Formats: sequence, C-alpha cells, structure tokens
Amino acid sequence: MAYTNIDDPSAYFQALAYTGNSGNGHAITNDGNSDLQPDLLWIKNRDVGYSHALYDSTRGTGKVLRPNGTNTEASPTNGVNVFGTNGFSVGSAADVNEDTLVAWQWHANAGSTSSNTDGDLTSTVQFNSTAGFSIVTYTGKSPIEPLDVGHGMGEVPDVIIVKNRSSSRLWAVYHKETTAPAAKRYIQLNTSTYGEQTNSTLWRNEAPTTTVFKTGENASVNQPNENLVAYCWKERQGFSKFGKYVGNGSTNGTFVYTGFKPAWIMCRRIDGGGNSWDMHDSARDPFNPSGRTFYANTDGAELTGNNVDLLSNGFKQRDTSANRNGSGNTYIYMAFAENPFVTSTGVPATAR
Repeated sequence: MAYTNIDDPSAYFQALAYTGNSGNGHAITNDGNSDLQPDLLWIKNRDVGYSHALYDSTRGTGKVLRPNGTNTEASPTNGVNVFGTNGFSVGSAADVNEDTLVAWQWHANAGSTSSNTDGDLTSTVQFNSTAGFSIVTYTGKSPIEPLDVGHGMGEVPDVIIVKNRSSSRLWAVYHKETTAPAAKRYIQLNTSTYGEQTNSTLWRNEAPTTTVFKTGENASVNQPNENLVAYCWKERQGFSKFGKYVGNGSTNGTFVYTGFKPAWIMCRRIDGGGNSWDMHDSARDPFNPSGRTFYANTDGAELTGNNVDLLSNGFKQRDTSANRNGSGNTYIYMAFAENPFVTSTGVPATAR
C-alpha cells in the first residue's frame, strides 16, 4: 500500500517560527528538508495582539489581507517585500517583524500564473497539481449575475476560501465535510459568532466541479467590478487532509487519523456559534502536547494550555473545551503534513 506520493511535505508546506528585528529587509530562511518558495504566506505575531497577515505571490508583495476581520485589501509599504526561493523578506511592520512570530507557508507555482476560461469569466490561476493547491483571482462582472469561476485544478476542490479584496465583506469558507449538502453551507473565517450557515447566494447550492466553483449574487464572493481571491485545496494522501470529527469532552480526547504527522492543523466547531478557528503547529510546539494556539478569527496573542497531541498518523485532542473537543459536538479541520505516516519507500514517521 502506498501511503503517499509526497515523501517530503516541506517542499509544499512549512511552518516556521522566527524572531523579528524591526528592520527593513529582514530575510527569513526556511529550515525544512526542501527549499520552499512561499506562494501563500500567513504570518502571526505571537506576543502582541496584531492582526493576522496574509500575502500571496499572485496578488504580489505589499498587498495584505486580514483573516480575523472583513477589511479590504491593504497595501502596506513595510510588510512582506520579497517571496524568496527558500523563504521571504519583511519590512519593519510590527505584525510581520517584531517580537516572535510564526509563518505558515504553502507553495503553488512560484508566482507563475495563467489565464483560465473554464468559467463565465477569465480568472487568473496559480496551481500546483502535486500539492493540490490553487490560488485564483477574478473580478466580478457587471451587471451582477451568478458566476462559474475556473479554478484550474482538474479535480473537485475539498476546501475553498474566498475573500472580496475590494470591499469589506466576510471570508466565505466552503468545506466538503459541512452538513450535507455542503454546497448549501458556508462558515465565516473572520468570526466565532456563527457555526455553519445556510445561504443560497454564496455557492448557489451547487457543488464545485473539476473545472469551476459556483458563486451566487452575494458580494462576499461575487460583486460587479470588484476584485476577489480564492484559495482552493484538494486532499493529497500523506500530505493534506480535510475532514471532520466528533468531540468527546475528555482529556483522553478524540483521535483523528490523517495518514501523516501534522505540521499544522486548524479546527472549527460547526454545530454551534461562539467557537473560534483553532490553530496549532509543530514549529511553535516541537513536542507533545501542542498547547500553543491561535484563533484565526481574532487578533489575540498566542494562547497556551489548549492541548492537542500531534502524532505520527494524526492528532488527538487533550482538552475538554467546546472550542475543539466538546462532547458530541461536530468539528471540521484542515491539516498539512510534516511527514507522511510511511513514505513511498517504506520509511515510517518518527514520534514526537
């Protein structure tokens, strides 16, 4: 049995903890087994309550989005200024270059994009088939109409995250494991107020296909003459997993099999409001339990004591909070690998 087609996940995803110096041109070098040029770069200051900072190489340096809010795209002059061949460079902005920080990085196509005409408009796509990851930018048509947007993946995406760059709108998340049919549901990345919600004007109740994802006449995903970005993922055995689990309310919590040792997980309760997107990674916590947490929907500094074990083949909750392991509650998650459980040549992952 082949456990993976990606023996070294660090070629496509890396989590990196680093220290800022508040100076312009601070170069950050990745430390994985492979070099990684980040195409999606998500940075969070660990010590201070600065907003999350999300950059990508399609939109280019100097353009930031904030997952913890509905803000439009901003253009700071001292944020991320270089996507390097094995890391990135930052300016003096405190949210990317002060105190201690963490960067989560996904590789697509080293910034090289192509035009896609599979949908009702021409989208710009940056796609990596091996990693199952696509960055899509598009502009809404005028007058407004439901749109099919080409994603370039050649497969049905499992997760789609869309943000309107031009106006203050929510972050819309499609996840294949929300209550069926998933095309009728969405979750907001930017808030803890709601669980999964129903809205026919987002995905217009139609599932994504191998060529397009569907948008209705909702300004968060489709607004005339406004610019939008979508991040799309497809599972890859031994590298990425997008699933769900049910909590048990115990410190001997639910075990979730992923088929790899996770480098990064993000979980969200969907059957109730008031719960945050819970983020753990192996860079900040190289040993179990992994207790250092961020919430994607808040600008808060790093929290501690929210324990989960990152194991050789999945993760196990060690916390009783309804935020990640409430008894009988349902959670979705995204996970990316540090190592596959077993490589294609039969080498097993080591324990933490």
